[in-house]
Amino acid sequence: MENVVLVIHLLLALSLIGVVLMQRSEGGGLGIGGGGGGAVSGRSAATALGKVTWILAIAFIITSLTLTIFAAQNSAGSSVVDRLGDQLPPASQEADDPALPEVDGLLPPPTGEADDPLVPTAD
Repeated sequence: MENVVLVIHLLLALSLIGVVLMQRSEGGGLGIGGGGGGAVSGRSAATALGKVTWILAIAFIITSLTLTIFAAQNSAGSSVVDRLGDQLPPASQEADDPALPEVDGLLPPPTGEADDPLVPTAD
C-alpha cells in the first residue's frame, strides 16, 4: 500500500511541475505587477490550468500526509539511534585485527645500537 501511494505521489509531483511550467507568466515576482487586468479587481479569472494546479497541489499534500502517517506507523516508537546500534559491528581490538598492515620495516631502529649510523662510536 505504501508503494502505491509513493508512486502516486511521484506522478503527482511530476504532473504538478509540468502544469506549473505550462502556465503563462504574469510578470513581476510575488504577485507584484502582473498587467492591467488584475489592477482593478485584485484577482484575475481562474484558468483551467490554475484549477488543475490547485487540484494537483491538494492531492500532493494529501499523499504527503499519508506517507508521513505510514512512516510513523512503521517506526513504532523506535528511535533512529536504536536502529543504528543494531547495525553497527562489534568493536574489535586493534591487535587482533588482521586487516591492519604490518609496519615492522617502516619504523626506525631503536637508538643506541652499534650498527646505528646516527650514533657515534667510541673509536
